[in-house]
Amino acid sequence: MSQNRLTCYSYKLWMGPGTYCVPPELFALNRSRLAERLNSKEIPKKSVVLLQGGNEIPFNDTDTNYLFRQESYFMWTFGVLEEKCFGALDLDTRKSFLFVPRLPESYAVWMGPLYTLDDFKMKYKIDSVHYTDEIAEVLKNHGASVLLTLKGINSDSGSESKEASFTGIESFQVNNALLFPEIADLRTVKTDLELDVIRYVVEVSSAAHRKVMRMARPGKTEYQCESEFLHYCYSVGGCRYVSYTCICGSGPNAAILHYGHPGAPNDRFIQDGDTLLFDMGANYMGFAADITCSFPANGTFTSMQRLIYEAVLKSNLAVMTNGKPGVLWTDMHLLANKVLLQELKNGGLLTGNVDEMVKAGLAAIFQPHGLGHLLGLDVHDVGGYLDNNPPRPKEPRGAEKLRTARVLQKNMVLTIEPGCYFIDPLLDSALADPKLAQFIIKEEIERFRGFGGIRIEDDVVVTENGIENLTKVPRTIQEIEDWISGKDDGKY
Repeated sequence: MSQNRLTCYSYKLWMGPGTYCVPPELFALNRSRLAERLNSKEIPKKSVVLLQGGNEIPFNDTDTNYLFRQESYFMWTFGVLEEKCFGALDLDTRKSFLFVPRLPESYAVWMGPLYTLDDFKMKYKIDSVHYTDEIAEVLKNHGASVLLTLKGINSDSGSESKEASFTGIESFQVNNALLFPEIADLRTVKTDLELDVIRYVVEVSSAAHRKVMRMARPGKTEYQCESEFLHYCYSVGGCRYVSYTCICGSGPNAAILHYGHPGAPNDRFIQDGDTLLFDMGANYMGFAADITCSFPANGTFTSMQRLIYEAVLKSNLAVMTNGKPGVLWTDMHLLANKVLLQELKNGGLLTGNVDEMVKAGLAAIFQPHGLGHLLGLDVHDVGGYLDNNPPRPKEPRGAEKLRTARVLQKNMVLTIEPGCYFIDPLLDSALADPKLAQFIIKEEIERFRGFGGIRIEDDVVVTENGIENLTKVPRTIQEIEDWISGKDDGKY
């Protein structure tokens, strides 16, 4: 670690002593992987990959900007934190180029020192650095004939990636079809260097969750719990960003899957007897964590909380045990659903044949979302559905929400996040549908109106033989009760 820190005094992709130093070799290796992948395809001669980084985004029509976060494909390839940059990679020579904006002298007055091209070259270990107004000239002089640009649809958001454009691009042949499927697919399998960063951000997020579990109690507000998480991740872990808006649902709010938005801003006072569902993940240098902890506000599980929590935990552990390379993610989703429904049946909430319940789509009433998703430089990482992958499933009901249907591969990073929620509109629709109502013991289900929900979400990496759980939080009922009471200080 000492050598890691010493290196970072010249390479600034870290947040100081005690935080993780992301080495420039991580991005150099990604560039090498990209060149190797593309060169294995039929690409035009003298092809150069060209990517455009992100720009700051203003608050509506003001002169104040949102906190800048680098575009993920650009970050994956070049590891550059500044805005308004371009990057290029010669596929024949593997030579890398960085193009940075030419800033006015006034920048030094308001924004800080003006760095030289050599400064950027040393900081990011890029072969050649130039200004963005020189892109056309530099690439022409280098002999580039074809520019491979990024154009494709993110299967999670439905939004299109930003294709590079600059003054003079019309003098090059542009191919925007080859790059996207290859770079998106490469991002789904992490290198060991990427896994090291992910381990760090998951460890920081886990520790922050453990802090919140001990401070959350009746009388506190949801946003105070959110604040505790944010403070720890930044002050201890150096994580200036979170990967998504924190979800801090208490009581009935724990059944609102994307709680925390402007119309429901984590503002409820926690009450005795509440179930808490806190879904929060830090982000470090673009790499995301995504963890959900569910626990009782007063530190002791009731019989109802125990029943639902155990059902979700068994569902989670079934996937953890059976996941490995070669396994279809859709099969893991189905397994999790079956285990959940069987446990709800064992607990007296359901009746009938579990396989028939699954076929009828009953699982989606209690878990309307997919089992989990790919994780990396985006919390819902790219590559879930590409042309050479299994298509999005349509049956059983609920599986169509899966963010990927891929076969698991070694070094894929995913979340395993089964849940069980009591959502009034879904319960009402199920009770009104004879195909579903036949399995539901109505008087028992009615007892859970207002209960909220339970989700157990872990960040995992697929290993050669199975699944490694990166998340470090109390998970069994006994572990949670002991941790909240302060009996289990030495385990983490």
